[in-house]
Amino acid sequence: MEPRIAVILPCYNEEAAIAQTVAGFRAALPDAAIYVYDNNSADRTVEVARAAGAVVRTERMQGKGNVVRRMFADVDADIYVMADGDATYDPAAASAMIAKLREEGLDMVVGTRIHEAADAYRRGHVLGNRAMTGLLAQLFGRSFTDIFSGYRVFSRRFVKSFPVLSAGFEIETEISVHALELKMPVGEIETRYLARPEGSASKLSTYRDGARIARTIVTLYRIEKPMLFFGWIALALAGLAVILAVPLAMTYMETGLVPRFPTAILATGLVILSALSLFAGLILDTVVRGRREMRRLAYLAQPAPMAE
Repeated sequence: MEPRIAVILPCYNEEAAIAQTVAGFRAALPDAAIYVYDNNSADRTVEVARAAGAVVRTERMQGKGNVVRRMFADVDADIYVMADGDATYDPAAASAMIAKLREEGLDMVVGTRIHEAADAYRRGHVLGNRAMTGLLAQLFGRSFTDIFSGYRVFSRRFVKSFPVLSAGFEIETEISVHALELKMPVGEIETRYLARPEGSASKLSTYRDGARIARTIVTLYRIEKPMLFFGWIALALAGLAVILAVPLAMTYMETGLVPRFPTAILATGLVILSALSLFAGLILDTVVRGRREMRRLAYLAQPAPMAE
């Protein structure tokens, strides 16, 4: 039996591009159901998408993360193809991405963007993507070539086991971390990244969204690896306490006196804070392990992508 394929497209003010996007995926995947989730557009996105033949639904909570949460909850399929509604991703690559997911039994295939047009991908975004990709690799041990790509193919068990927490454009980072933390089988395929059609404008802000994504990575690191996160804090506090205490100890050994009581009290307080941070990491690490086991069980409750 052929798998049910759903193309899910989050949209915000994409009147100029959504018809082209829907038509492209309709041609590439004629048997797929195409869903457009509008996020309070102020233009004619809804009307144009509906006229193009897509199933149109609305998410009132603003932000791409909120839209993805709604799409993953509402749409029932075996394979999910997610892209943006701005006609920048190549629909022709979807068949190869789906084939890779099925043949190799993967849970996610990322469309790694190869930009041919000079105005398709701003230089700041290229540098930011490389920096964040490297940071994610340092924090979690492995990464993807393009963690910010919005073009992805998912298995059902990925979608139905993913507790979306992000509200905005940092959703791609959260998706990547979810796959890395559960050690899911994933893959990548290079895809063309095109310039937006005339009349379509990007909603991204290089610095604002970059700061939000960096904050998300740090937050996820604190949540997913609390022992390391709080362990480094404990080590820094203990190191500072030692630096302050060494001169006091030397003076005490020479004179038998402790002349700087405020410094001694500060060093003692830092040691106490270091111990508290260490124990907080130990306790939270146990909690996170239980949460990860529950997520893993929810993931395993769904059929594997290779199952027919």
